[in-house]
Amino acid sequence: MKLKHPQGWFAAGREVGRAIEVLSDGAFKLYIYVCLHAERETGCLDLVESDVTRALGRNPELLQDRIEEMERLGVCRRRHAAQYQGLDQIEVCDAFWPYEKDPARAQSDRQTEYLEQIRQLLASHRCMKIAFTPADRRVALEFCQKGVPLENVERAILLGCGRKCTALLNGQIGGPITSLHYFREIIEEVQQLQMTADYWRYLELSLGRMEAELVEKQGHVETK
Repeated sequence: MKLKHPQGWFAAGREVGRAIEVLSDGAFKLYIYVCLHAERETGCLDLVESDVTRALGRNPELLQDRIEEMERLGVCRRRHAAQYQGLDQIEVCDAFWPYEKDPARAQSDRQTEYLEQIRQLLASHRCMKIAFTPADRRVALEFCQKGVPLENVERAILLGCGRKCTALLNGQIGGPITSLHYFREIIEEVQQLQMTADYWRYLELSLGRMEAELVEKQGHVETK
């Protein structure tokens, strides 16, 4: 027997059979969605509300009901309680996950908090459109494991976004920043800089003005 699509397949064994017995139809459909997209080594998935509702045709309120049902029945648990921009990271519990989890890949509370802070930073400026994909998460975990202070990540975002806004306002070809990888070299640059806190506050204010100008410019283009 050969798989038509060897990439992206999921092993549906007795764990899935157990889920069929305890979950409602809607919650089981969400469970299968999570299983198809979660990391095999951890059983974890960053559940982006807009992606799930688009794929499953469920409104946000009903989606939360399904997640709560899965939690109540011990099928999954949320890796962190705080929601951000309609996103939760959930983990399929061992009894309903057919793969052996890698303990070394399990995130500590410190790592979880670090990732959450980076998610918030990546949504704080208009010249970025970063969905925080698994690739972005790997980069963020790399920063965490190397001990990169969140302050340095924030400053790299200020510096990188300032340069991007300047380029966009000057009419240079290019779109928004779409990957955390964009800031990798800038973080190294920030670590070498010897700038005062006043400089970074000035840069933040300047970026705010540039973003407002960029929004106004884009608005004029859309109305033409």
